[in-house]
Amino acid sequence: MSIYARILVAVDGSPTSDLALDEAVRLALDQKAQLRIVHALDQTALVLDTPYVLQEFLDSARKAGEEILERAKVRAKGAGIDAETRLCGAQSFGERIADLINTEATEWSANLIVVGTHGRRGFSSVLMGSVAMGVVRTAKVPALLVRGG
Repeated sequence: MSIYARILVAVDGSPTSDLALDEAVRLALDQKAQLRIVHALDQTALVLDTPYVLQEFLDSARKAGEEILERAKVRAKGAGIDAETRLCGAQSFGERIADLINTEATEWSANLIVVGTHGRRGFSSVLMGSVAMGVVRTAKVPALLVRGG
């Protein structure tokens, strides 16, 4: 029996999230685990006046998220893992990305969360915030941070 039977990895299309995906794939292969790849829609920064523009933005964000997930699924498949994907946050508004990832991990009964981090420190970390640190602070399961290059 593997320690990590269900591994969830969050991707955003960045090189750092590709590194996290690669690590999650290696772990899934080693542990003979299921892998779920998630992308959380960031809707918190949205400030628009009209419902039409809002809907246009949401449609565009969903499409981009689906493309990120498809690329990640192909990457995992190329490494030998048949992963499932999920777009989080499409039905909600204003939730933090870290909360969406942790909710998905809880609902899917993940044993491990893998997420990339840019490793920012000091003032830039305060300004930018950190999805990775938000995940770690509130996760109910172990979280593995993969540092970007």
